[in-house]
Amino acid sequence: MLLARLFGRRLFAAAAHSETYSTTAAAAGATTARSGHNPLEEFFEKDRIQDDDKPIVYGRSWKASELRLKSWDDLQKLWYVLLKEKNMLMTQRQMLHSQNLRFPNPERLPKVRKSMCRIKQVLTERAIEEPDQRRSAEMKRMLSSPFHKSSPEMGFISSSPATLVLLLLVISSCCFSSTIDAGGIPSTLDGPFKPVTIPLDTSFRGNAVDLPPTDPRVQRNVTGFVPEQISVSLSATHDSVWISWITGDFQIGEEIQPLDPKTVASMVKYGTTNSSLNNVANGNSLVYSQLYPFEGLQNYTSGIIHHVRLQGLNPSTTYFYQCGDPSISAMSDVHSFTTMPASSSQSYPTRIAIVGDLGLTYNTTSTVDHMASNNPDLILLVGDVSYANLYLTNGTGADCYTCAFPDSPIHETHQPRWDYWGRYMQPVISRVPIMVIEGNHELETQVKKKVFESYSARFAFPSEESKSHSTMYYSFNAGGIHFLMLGSYIGYHKKSHQHKWLKKDLASVDRKVTPWVVATWHAPWYSSYAAHYREAECMKVAMEDLLYKHGVDMVFNGHVHAYERSNRVYNYELDPCGPVYITVGDGGNREKMAIPHADEPGNCPDPATTPDQIMGGFCAFNFTSGPAKGSFCWDRQPDYSAYRESSFGHGILEVKNETHALWTWHRNQDMYSSPGDQLYIVRQPEKCPVKAKRRSRLDNPKNQS
Repeated sequence: MLLARLFGRRLFAAAAHSETYSTTAAAAGATTARSGHNPLEEFFEKDRIQDDDKPIVYGRSWKASELRLKSWDDLQKLWYVLLKEKNMLMTQRQMLHSQNLRFPNPERLPKVRKSMCRIKQVLTERAIEEPDQRRSAEMKRMLSSPFHKSSPEMGFISSSPATLVLLLLVISSCCFSSTIDAGGIPSTLDGPFKPVTIPLDTSFRGNAVDLPPTDPRVQRNVTGFVPEQISVSLSATHDSVWISWITGDFQIGEEIQPLDPKTVASMVKYGTTNSSLNNVANGNSLVYSQLYPFEGLQNYTSGIIHHVRLQGLNPSTTYFYQCGDPSISAMSDVHSFTTMPASSSQSYPTRIAIVGDLGLTYNTTSTVDHMASNNPDLILLVGDVSYANLYLTNGTGADCYTCAFPDSPIHETHQPRWDYWGRYMQPVISRVPIMVIEGNHELETQVKKKVFESYSARFAFPSEESKSHSTMYYSFNAGGIHFLMLGSYIGYHKKSHQHKWLKKDLASVDRKVTPWVVATWHAPWYSSYAAHYREAECMKVAMEDLLYKHGVDMVFNGHVHAYERSNRVYNYELDPCGPVYITVGDGGNREKMAIPHADEPGNCPDPATTPDQIMGGFCAFNFTSGPAKGSFCWDRQPDYSAYRESSFGHGILEVKNETHALWTWHRNQDMYSSPGDQLYIVRQPEKCPVKAKRRSRLDNPKNQS
């Protein structure tokens, strides 16, 4: 207890004077803190520079493979030292911010947190694997204390050195909860951040192999017209959702006979308890076909696809439902969903999962498992869904779109991959609403230039409610957030229907009701990876000014199979009022990971190969200003790129209030709750004002037809 008091007193001394410390005093405090012999020096890089004028940086990040080589006691000591380093860094950060000075090493905080999480993971593994049950129980009890509870609750009875270290950890954690927990995560106010590239971690790479048709998770497990592939999607406002499903099996072959949608009813029974589904809604149904009138190619026709809109729902309310046709005893099991909060600056969904380029590989299953474990209220899928177009009609696959079957008379698809995807995803998206926007892999060209048939048929969209009248772009509200789902593969120039609709939609947003505006589309404008580098430049030229003028806060994209987060940026220049652009094309698809960066020697793409014809032509000329002036690529990681990493994963967005939102990116190879990249995105309406407009049509459910 004496040790705890002394240590707590010493740490409090640093925090108590944070408001009056100067930068010089902070450096002097750092010097005092490291003036004595450090018995744990062996854990750290011994050749680090001893410069008294710089903040203390004890060490480096630790990989799980390194930590597994250390003893139980050494891991506890290392966790303690990392916590001390984290506390110290946070104290320095607060001191500098109080003087409007930039924190010099913001990248250290996430590295320390990651190492601490990995230590906890390794210690937990040791406790679980311990063969002595009594010892295992003691280890688990010790583990739970510093990470989750305070010492009085645990009732420590051991006086071993390891336990004393843990006790000291508990007390210091409790004492500094206000200073550490409140400020341990960086925010956009700390930026712009120095660009960071996380080296490729090859030890966690799995093969990007698709689930086979024989996998039980993708096989049809119903008969007749019993519903399958059930999903929920949002309407434009909280009081309405769409329920979608498929009845009857698909057909594939040279000769097919489409099912008649009129043979089965489209009905949903629903209520607020699973025993009283007293409300009934009816909808519409359709069948689509993917036809390839060439010798040897197989045609496809879908099962009957149903879409039913439920209206008059209460906000933030759980509803139970069954879908199908009761007249022929073809009803689903009872499922449930929860509506979004009403549009208000004070109400938001708790967690929004954002993922792109998902596909249906074993990596996909890891992504979906991680995503589901985070209990999202809403899922945004920013394009590239099933990757059915990486297959011939007979089911033969390829590893990339551009190398797939050059001798075929038309770019083929294997449409059953869509059905496999819907079956695999049903356990999640039958209860969590999913909102989808198209990617290039949804194009699926048929004869007579028919495109996006499967994408447009299988999902329900609030196209009519948001007045876009298109499945390729639309908008909706979720609490105090207005979402824009834009199309990269349909006209976006200033005279296009999409651009005109976007201009009207943005003008109608009332930031007093929906303070946050979040945009998504598939192909990123700001990406430093060689893959698809500056491919969407024409869309950027056409729309960036409009988004900037209306103060769009965040943009999420896919297409590039890696993770990248930008600083606030506008027109390639750092701008405190620009959006934060985040690429999450790392869902796990068959085309594997994007690794090379355009700024690395030999990786800058040839401008002549950059245009994608379906993206609208070539606009990506050499830069005319800035560090890359006269060049097509930067010669280093661009200033706009704050963080990039080639790993599969997903992101979680948690909007806390009208000015603060927490973004967390999770790697598949980490524990479910471990953050890979984390940042508070902070709105500054007083610095970046957006004139409040009249109340949007989406903000008033009573006006909905």
